[in-house]
Amino acid sequence: MSSVVLGVGASHSTLMNTHWNEVDHLPGAHRFRDGLLQARRVLAEARADTVVIIGSNHFRGFFLDLMPAITVGVGEVLGAGEAGTPSGPLSVDTDLARHLVDSLVDDGFDPAFSLRLTVDHGITHSLQHLVPEPGVPIVPVVINMFAPPLPALARCHALGRAIASAVGRDGADKRVAVIASGGLSHQLPWPAWFEALSDDDRFLVEAWLNGRHSWAEYEVRRRQIIRAARPQINEEFDRRFLAMIEAGDLGPLLGLSSAQVAARAGNGAQEIRAWIAMVAALGPCTGRTLAYAAMDEWLTGMAVAVLEPRS
Repeated sequence: MSSVVLGVGASHSTLMNTHWNEVDHLPGAHRFRDGLLQARRVLAEARADTVVIIGSNHFRGFFLDLMPAITVGVGEVLGAGEAGTPSGPLSVDTDLARHLVDSLVDDGFDPAFSLRLTVDHGITHSLQHLVPEPGVPIVPVVINMFAPPLPALARCHALGRAIASAVGRDGADKRVAVIASGGLSHQLPWPAWFEALSDDDRFLVEAWLNGRHSWAEYEVRRRQIIRAARPQINEEFDRRFLAMIEAGDLGPLLGLSSAQVAARAGNGAQEIRAWIAMVAALGPCTGRTLAYAAMDEWLTGMAVAVLEPRS
């Protein structure tokens, strides 16, 4: 019987790859990077055979022509390769991925699956900075966190429990780690797709709708729009969330609506869904926050935490 042996949560920012020189003087940037390195060592010590990475997609592999709530890559998985993140074919545990889809259906979920999935830094940032060996296979689980309507927080918690149940019923004897990629508080200059008011809004929605085969053509202006945004980080929200992570209990959050999450911590904080699913996959657990920094330069509350199942 396989088992979940470790959980890791980590924020992501491609600016860490492309503009490190702009933040090299900031202690917070170094705290976050050092936290990633420490989590990478913990993950190596866990000797995971497979890593399930739960994350988002920033309209580079998923688009408004078809937006599933939950998607599992069960065959070929390609990294988009934006901003220095891994590109091309990624190593995938296709046996566990296919079993996961079947098991989720049995548990009352309706996941989409893909035999040729493109993932962006919502998955690959963690693969790049956390997974200790390039040959360790992954199972990518992409949750829609940016194109309303979004799956409820409680539904994402149930998804995490279902992932753990699937791992335990896979008929193998694997050590499985679960990584959550995304968050914490941040506000992206992204409109709701149904309220595109400014020229920038309309440009972004066009990119999200028509970019399936040409997403890179939109990248320069997308990047300019994002880099021009004003940071809106709620450090109090982030620290309370991390305290819940350390306790292994996110119950007080699960009743929040998407609108309430956005009002308290910004639209980018919808990515806490990945963390919620990861915590649920661990079951009873204890956590440690390895790093936190409110990084205005990256628009985001940047955190790293590890969770271990209670014996």
